[in-house]
Amino acid sequence: MLTEKTTPDRLESAPAAVKPAVPVDDLICYFEGAYVPMRDAKVSIMTHAFMYGTAVFEGIRAYWNPEQHTLYGLKIREHVERIRQNAGMLLMDGLPSVDALVELILETVRKNGFAEDVYIRPSFYKSSRQIGVRLHHLEHELYIIALPFGNYIDTEAGVRVMSSSWRRNMDETIPARGKIVGGYVNMAFQKSEAELNGFDEALVMTADGHASEGSAANLFVVRDGVLLTPPVTDDILEGVTRKAILEIAANEGFPIEIRSIDRSELYIADEMFLVGTGVQVSPVIEIDHRAVGSGEVGPISRVIRERYFAAVRGRLPEYRHWLTPIGEGG
Repeated sequence: MLTEKTTPDRLESAPAAVKPAVPVDDLICYFEGAYVPMRDAKVSIMTHAFMYGTAVFEGIRAYWNPEQHTLYGLKIREHVERIRQNAGMLLMDGLPSVDALVELILETVRKNGFAEDVYIRPSFYKSSRQIGVRLHHLEHELYIIALPFGNYIDTEAGVRVMSSSWRRNMDETIPARGKIVGGYVNMAFQKSEAELNGFDEALVMTADGHASEGSAANLFVVRDGVLLTPPVTDDILEGVTRKAILEIAANEGFPIEIRSIDRSELYIADEMFLVGTGVQVSPVIEIDHRAVGSGEVGPISRVIRERYFAAVRGRLPEYRHWLTPIGEGG
């Protein structure tokens, strides 16, 4: 649950965000072709993306390893490949190449000399100042921000979730796989409903009643030692972290089954956890006032969580292919 109030020097909606060494406005971002202080990165209220949500974005983490004095960007290339695909859904073309966009992200982080965990958000957005709902015949621009960032939710003892009354937006309405800014209003309804009812997170259902994912996190369930996760056709984000967890599970020898999950299965699951850039690996200990398994973090969840956090900080050689060293903190 949220544990801090937002202040001018803190990342909005980041409950355990690390206070930057300098004010957020002084951090360097990439904005419409130049590296500028955040205070100078401004758009008009007429900007199409502001009025209609016509933008796509990525959330990328970089993890600080104090022993190696190195910041490791996590699966940056995979995130870049996804945002380029998603921008295409919104009829954006002429985008930077994968290599060029990766370098813009790395340089944005380098210019801030971080020596702490960081959240990176690139976004392609419709920049035309025009009234009218459409995707075509509009210009687009790119921004990249990078800020110190801690835990999105407190996960040490496990999180409590509720089944949201709000359904996931279907692929034929606003595709969940697209990370489309306007579509996140759907998640906002879910997240606020859960928190205002005393829970940490929402669990969202598809239109036909199958478990989809969290408000902004993919879902994993353990039953009889088998790791279950919904297919991408159940209106989920094709999560980069989800793929990483599937890799860890396979390497640890855990059986995996990708299939639709009934709501009632959640109530009889042995373990459950959410994964994503924000929530990282968050074990679920309660759903809809029902304990998940023993009501404590389960053994499979614990192994995956421990392996994941060791991997992202560069402590497991077998997962070094996930990481891009960004350099020493200043």
